[in-house]
Parts: sequence; C-alpha cells; structure tokens
Amino acid sequence: MKSYSESYKAAGVDVTAGYQAVERIKSHVERTNIPGVLSGVGGFGGLFQPDLSRMKAPVFVSGTDGVGTKLKLAFLMGKHDTIGIDCVAMCVNDVVCCGAKPLFFLDYLAVGKNHPEGIEQIVSGVADGCVQAGCALVGGETAEMPGFYPTDEYDLAGFSVGVVDREKILDGTSICAGDALIGLESSGLHSNGFSLVRKVFNVSERNVGMKIGELGCTLGEELLKPTKIYVKPMLALMKQVKVKAVSHITGGGFYENVPRMLPKGITAAIELNKLPKMPIFSMLQQQGNIPEHDMYNTFNMGIGMCAVVAAEDADRAVEFLNKDGTPAHIIGSIAKGGEGVTLC
Repeated sequence: MKSYSESYKAAGVDVTAGYQAVERIKSHVERTNIPGVLSGVGGFGGLFQPDLSRMKAPVFVSGTDGVGTKLKLAFLMGKHDTIGIDCVAMCVNDVVCCGAKPLFFLDYLAVGKNHPEGIEQIVSGVADGCVQAGCALVGGETAEMPGFYPTDEYDLAGFSVGVVDREKILDGTSICAGDALIGLESSGLHSNGFSLVRKVFNVSERNVGMKIGELGCTLGEELLKPTKIYVKPMLALMKQVKVKAVSHITGGGFYENVPRMLPKGITAAIELNKLPKMPIFSMLQQQGNIPEHDMYNTFNMGIGMCAVVAAEDADRAVEFLNKDGTPAHIIGSIAKGGEGVTLC
C-alpha cells in the first residue's frame, strides 16, 4: 500500500506532493556527484566516504547559513532557480576561509505549501551552487508547514562539510607587517544587508521590474544576482602562492569580517580608492542617506573575499586570479600595531 493520508492532506500537508518533489530533484542531485558519494536521495542520512590517504592529519571544517530576507526578492519576482546558489555560497565560502575543500552540502527547505515544480526550481539552484563549489549535494529536508509560512513563501538554509590537512589550516598566525591584502570582486550585494536594502528601495512588485540605466538591468535582477562562490579560485590560488589567511566579506562588512582573520596586534589598512566602484552601492548610500561607516559595516562594497599574501606574491596572485576569471585587486596592506581594520 502506498503512503497516503487524507487526514494529513486536510490539515494542509500533502505527502504525495513531497514524493513528487523528490522525484523531480533527483536529476539535479545526481549532477553534483563526486568521488566519495555513497548514497542517493531518500535515505535517512547522506553517505560520503572521503579520500584522506594524502593527508597527514585531516580536519573536518563545517559551515552553516541561510539566505535571509533576500528570499523576499525571489518571492516578488517569482524567480527561484538562483536563490539556492546563495545558500550554498554562504556556507562553502566560509569553509574555504580555513583552507578546506568543501566535500558535501545538505539543505533545509521549509515551505508553506509543497509545490513540486517550485521545489525543483529551488533545488536546481542548490545543485548549481554545489557544482560551482565542487562539492556533492548528499541530502536535505523539505518541510511543509501550513499556517507557519504563507503558501507561496519558504525559508532556505543549509550546511557544508569540508576537509583540510591540519598543517595547511589558514589561521593567520604567519601574517606580518608588509603583507598585502588581495580583494576578490563580488557580484554585487551577495546575500547580506537585505533588510536595509529593501527598506531603502521600498522593494515591491511595482519597482522590482523597473529598468535602471545605471545598473544595466532591472532593480530586481540586480538585487537577485547570486552570491559568487570563491571555492575553486581560492583553492587554485593556494597552490600558486602561500595564502596566509582568508576572510569572507558577509554581514558586518569589512569592520566585522576582516579582523576575524588577523592575529592580535595587527591591523589591515584598506585603501578605498582600490575597491571596484559598483553602482548599486552608491545608489544605496545616496537614496538611503547611509553614513560611510555603516556602508562598510554592512555590505561587501564590491569585495566578496579578502586574502593575505606576502608582498612579493601579491602581483602574481592578482594576475593568476584575473586569468582564472576571478577579478581581483591589491586593496591594502598589513601593519603592525593596533587591531582590526582601518579604511583610508
């Protein structure tokens, strides 16, 4: 007898829709498979057997996050096939900051009503993010929660696990005065500060489709651009030069995230004129009358990830990243004394 409950359906939960959604996402999950995947969709746990034979002392690194109120843009625009990239990015970009290679990812999707076609769109984006990060989507959970979420809304979160040899963990202890800061360009706002963004632009169905010449696209298209995933370029860079530390510029901007990679008694001096000028940030600051400090304490301001390398390696690092298709710049340097970050 097939699983079915008329009573549960009457309460708002359709288990058969859940089974349909699982069937629709199987092909997306399969395209993320990498060596080590031992299970498919539908089990109680995702199985992964890592090859640790080349590591002296393997250390597992985990990262978890959600998409936040950027989801409101997906709801307004009816576009759900890229938001999963944001979810993966927020986790794997943190994992690679430790020098680790992400191995696998699991997502958690809570919906007001299970629309199998909509679930497929969301998970297709998660799979795209996993492919970009080179990790496997080994499982997840879809929870139908009528009365808790509106029927056409959902929440999306997830976590990733990676691995690094203990001797190769990036902990910032080798940072010294004179080192260079390399900034890797963002794709825009990424997935941070959207409560402020939505307030400033008064985001609604009326204006998300408005074409803005300064942006070269509609407001909604700009705001919904997926977070850039830096895993592959950063892992490749680590094979070219000695990377001493990495910081993912997320919520809290430069003031909160850059100090997280620095040892005590060290300051990162960032030169503002070296940062890329992206119209979305100047529009935000002007329309919202936001102080400069708050901008750099909330948004990535065009730099999604920072890396510290020796001064003599800086030009080579930037050249390698640019050739690899990841726009990068020398945006500052490391100084002795003080703590945290200064913007000049």
